[in-house]
Amino acid sequence: MTAETLPKIKFLKTPTSQAWVEQAIANLDTILLDHSHCERKAAGVAINLMFRYPSSVKLIKELTAIAKEELEHFEQVNQWLERRGVALAPLSAPPYGASLNQQARRTEPQRMLDLLLVSGLIEARSHERLGLLSQYCPDPELAKFYRGLMASEARHYGIYWVLATTYFDQEIVTERLEELATVESQLLSTLYPQPRIHS
Repeated sequence: MTAETLPKIKFLKTPTSQAWVEQAIANLDTILLDHSHCERKAAGVAINLMFRYPSSVKLIKELTAIAKEELEHFEQVNQWLERRGVALAPLSAPPYGASLNQQARRTEPQRMLDLLLVSGLIEARSHERLGLLSQYCPDPELAKFYRGLMASEARHYGIYWVLATTYFDQEIVTERLEELATVESQLLSTLYPQPRIHS
């Protein structure tokens, strides 16, 4: 499969490059370690949004479920790390997440919309990249594990979209998503030198 034929994921402007696939497969242990960090951060994002918007009932309900599931995935990835003899350790973060979050406007309610859409874009990219790992991973059991996580990531980015359209007019959501998705693709246009899920 070439970069031109990689599957198109809803919300994402451009597909992941073949260069990322090759980098990731050549550094699976580092990718797994970074994946552990990503799952922990994703749970934290959901929890932080619940603290920020405590009176938003639907948001609280949906993000409670996401936070629980992300922590379950965190535990599962850590089990894979142990199985492969990879110690838990800090990793430098690529600029992707921080740069995307910098796009969030500072005033409410626009900030709420942007935070939901940024989270949705990150989940959409995770869905795409876990799918690529499941397809190219030389370890059949690890590939199966990644396939099993894909549905969750797709559901998560769908939930963030639904929450955005619950609290904001769909036309406004679509317009802002277009802007943020363009930034998201630009951030990944140059391959980060160190292997990461979002590099």
